Amino acid sequence: MGAAALVYGIVSYVVFLISLLYSIGFVGNLIVPKTIDSGLAGPASEALLVDVLLLLAFAIPHSVMARAGFKRWWTRVVPESLERSTYVLVSSLLLLLLFWGWRPILGVVWQTENAIAIAVLWALFWLGWALVLYSSFAIDHFDLFGLRQVWLRFRGVEYAPVPFEQPWLYTIVRHPLMLGFLLAFWAAPTLTQGHLLFSLATTGYILVGIVLEERDLVKAHGQSYVIYTREVRMLLPIRRRPSR
Repeated sequence: MGAAALVYGIVSYVVFLISLLYSIGFVGNLIVPKTIDSGLAGPASEALLVDVLLLLAFAIPHSVMARAGFKRWWTRVVPESLERSTYVLVSSLLLLLLFWGWRPILGVVWQTENAIAIAVLWALFWLGWALVLYSSFAIDHFDLFGLRQVWLRFRGVEYAPVPFEQPWLYTIVRHPLMLGFLLAFWAAPTLTQGHLLFSLATTGYILVGIVLEERDLVKAHGQSYVIYTREVRMLLPIRRRPSR
């Protein structure tokens, strides 16, 4: 069973990688066959309804499956070592479904033709994705995406959660990974109404998700995480003034 769990974890991780790479092309209108602004533009009201339903179809399971209470119930159904890989797989498939079904809404909200502004926005776009990748490795990339769990099971070693640490970037902002997503989603030389919908929805979801996640983190790590929240800002990389 350990070998089967390892294969399952690797497959889940590969699907995640595909969805992540496709996300870059989808949001940036780059290379991939279906992007946020490509495809036939039908009635805006119909596109809005479809896009909102797709966003909810991703956001609700993604949020519910991340909660500690759901995990306690879910691990009665699936082995604990496969819980994270299953979460990663389901989330990645739902994200790919969102990309496949997305309807463009092409009205332009803003557009810049200034070469310097375009260069800055593209730099922020790529900085955002670099932050996402770096932040995941700064904590424990392979635990975050389920590979560590299935590898330990394959070796017959009992799983132990990753201890609470503050790598360099996490001493500046508590959620650099989410900051990276926000930069990538909003940094667009041309922002259509469909892109605006996507960015607003994902920003709202990220903010709500952070609040829920931090409740779980306080329960898991206690006063040490509470002190951390007082010392380091959630998303803005601006140091707090020491309390007197």
